[in-house]
Amino acid sequence: MGAIELRDADRRDLPGLLEIYNEVIENSTAVFSSERVTLEDRERWLAARREQGYPVLVACDQSGVVAFGTFADFRTWPGYRHTVEHTVHVRADRRGSGIGTAVVTALIERARALGKHVVIAGVDADNAASIRMHERLGFVSVGRLPEVASKFDRWLDLVFLQRRIGD
Repeated sequence: MGAIELRDADRRDLPGLLEIYNEVIENSTAVFSSERVTLEDRERWLAARREQGYPVLVACDQSGVVAFGTFADFRTWPGYRHTVEHTVHVRADRRGSGIGTAVVTALIERARALGKHVVIAGVDADNAASIRMHERLGFVSVGRLPEVASKFDRWLDLVFLQRRIGD
């Protein structure tokens, strides 16, 4: 598979990132949406993250983008300013290879460098692999919201996990 480069995303990465995200939307419950996104949408999204001072990281190898991750405000109220919620998605053929762990680890370090105190993960309760990965990284389950979303004609539970990273 070759070496993985983990770096800040730029415009040239957006087609690969878009392909991963739309595959996740179409084939999984990792994103509670059924609406494919466009390249223009991802351009606006990347610009908004940069404007907020938040990273969008990509993991790449010789085949292109194999994963991406970012974080944003957990909630926009001022009292939540030290808490971010992250997301990470790995290309289907590379899941389970440790790339997601590397991206989340890098995001935690970026959040710490920005003075954040807590990183939140919202995960489909049936996504055991993602929950295990987060637990290995020191996240703890702090709540379950039953049947708060629906996709593929079924109700989905959302599990929140958090990791304290600040003093």
